[in-house]
Amino acid sequence: MDRPTDLVPLRYLSLGGHGPEDVVADRRGRVLTGLADGRILRIDGLEDPVTARVEEIAEIAGRPLGLELLPDGDLLVCDADGALLRVDTGSGTVRVLAEWAAGERLRFCSNVVALPDGSVCFTVSSQVHPLEDWLGDLVEHTGTGRLLRLAPDDKEPEVLLEGLQFANGLALSGDGSSVVVAETGARRLTRYRLTGPGAGRAEPLVENLPGFPDNLWRGTPDGPVWVALAGARVPPLDLLHRAAPDVRRRAARLALRAPFRPSGFIGVLAVDDEGRTVHHLTRRRSGFRMVTSVCEARGRLVLGSLWERGIAICEAPAPR
Repeated sequence: MDRPTDLVPLRYLSLGGHGPEDVVADRRGRVLTGLADGRILRIDGLEDPVTARVEEIAEIAGRPLGLELLPDGDLLVCDADGALLRVDTGSGTVRVLAEWAAGERLRFCSNVVALPDGSVCFTVSSQVHPLEDWLGDLVEHTGTGRLLRLAPDDKEPEVLLEGLQFANGLALSGDGSSVVVAETGARRLTRYRLTGPGAGRAEPLVENLPGFPDNLWRGTPDGPVWVALAGARVPPLDLLHRAAPDVRRRAARLALRAPFRPSGFIGVLAVDDEGRTVHHLTRRRSGFRMVTSVCEARGRLVLGSLWERGIAICEAPAPR
């Protein structure tokens, strides 16, 4: 992997609420995000925090995580409390698309991506730990994440992949033939082939990432997949993951009782469809912590965070 370059912050925009976990940009360069209190916001005018317009476009009953804009302007929303939603960004109307899979209630919906045929794929990070106990799943290494697919006329999604290590962000390949899944707990990106040779199979796309991949974002089919790194690699955790399940469970209980504060590390990657690194940007001592999402908007990188009360706008790297 190429030597990382500096991730340069330009400005910070407070949103008056906690945890803008995912950020996505629309065609006009406006950024959408969801806060812990259920509000979905749209931000315009990122160039100047003083004059930026922050507009509430909807509110859900749960906790919004992954977002995906649809061609008609609607917004897909993963509710961490167990549902896949569709939001009309004009009226604010919220519709439930799925609450069950394989005969079980959904739990910890994480990220979603729209497919060319009108279906959607989305992830469930854990079937053991809820969002508030996300650290417990990373420590215990439960491997209970799932990738699901909901066809346009289906009432319940089908399970495409099981056994994923904290399934998280999703992105579509440039040609639409596969999806890329971020496995946060395994520090890898996994490719699942939807069509063509090898359809229905999964394979590693990038392994041994320098940090824990969270949400993914792709602006255009010919652009790279941006990967938010929620934290730097922790070597002792790699060793713990090789321990017996009961040892990991005990360690997870201890981790959940200990106070948590993310380090000052922030990082993002951009990779192409072959898994080659296009950009690798980091900052070791940042006042903005725990980057869980990244998107491009108006020539800048916009960072979201499960931890912060706003978003960060950073300098974008020169195209390669």
